[in-house]
Amino acid sequence: MGDNALGRFLRARREATDPAKAGPSTGPRRTPGLRRAELAALADISVEYLTRLERGRDRRPSGQVLGALADALDLSPDERVHLHRLTKTGDGAVCPQAGLPERRLRPTVRALLDRLEPTPAYVVAPDGDVLAGTAGFRLLAGPLGLLDGDAPNLVRFAFTDPRARGAYPDWSGVADARAAALRAAADLGDPWAAALAEELHVTAGAEFGRRFAGAARLPGHVGVERWAHPTAGRLALAYESLALPGAEDHRLVVHLPADQDTAAALDGLGSFGTPGPEVVVPARARD
Repeated sequence: MGDNALGRFLRARREATDPAKAGPSTGPRRTPGLRRAELAALADISVEYLTRLERGRDRRPSGQVLGALADALDLSPDERVHLHRLTKTGDGAVCPQAGLPERRLRPTVRALLDRLEPTPAYVVAPDGDVLAGTAGFRLLAGPLGLLDGDAPNLVRFAFTDPRARGAYPDWSGVADARAAALRAAADLGDPWAAALAEELHVTAGAEFGRRFAGAARLPGHVGVERWAHPTAGRLALAYESLALPGAEDHRLVVHLPADQDTAAALDGLGSFGTPGPEVVVPARARD
């Protein structure tokens, strides 16, 4: 990480933050920006601990601490990602998920998805990673931005992609369910879920942290989600989430129209007619 890059970044951002964020001034300032005590109070940590972070004596703060500091410093999404990477680089890791076990999908699971075409269906891991999907699902989810990036993830999309709030009219309910599912997986020892939770404490901040900490109910495996599709309009999508055999705890999720308007919209979109053009789901899983 170089020589205390995390500490330098925190101090530079503290000194660049408007002191008005901490309230009325209590006297002349010898340095620009926030005092350590002010930032510590905003982040609800001790001044002594913040000092250790800035001086490089502690280079492994928890995701909750980093998230609180990111919120207090009004970091942008890119700056939050950078802050998270600084801690991982300083710890000798290449990325947050370095060293995690490789994921595989059985050929029979992929064959099952092929048989479900053109119904929107996908296989999801406990941490929300979309491992594979039908052309019908890609046609439905692709225009929302849900499948963008190298590793599509339902939880990361909900909390860090600005398009998610437009994609889900009931964004708050979806966010609660995504955080609760991730918390359940992390509590059961899933390493991918634990790594993602640590990441999102930083990159999504309090919006994720309070939902993750307060998760008290497991999301249902049967229900209805409402989506706002850029082409098909408002959709009411019933879903069934079915556990697949195996220790991986993968689930097969199938979407069906919950009303006639949605059925007509999906038929016009192609999900229940002729599938649209191929859109590859970038997935970590391989046969």
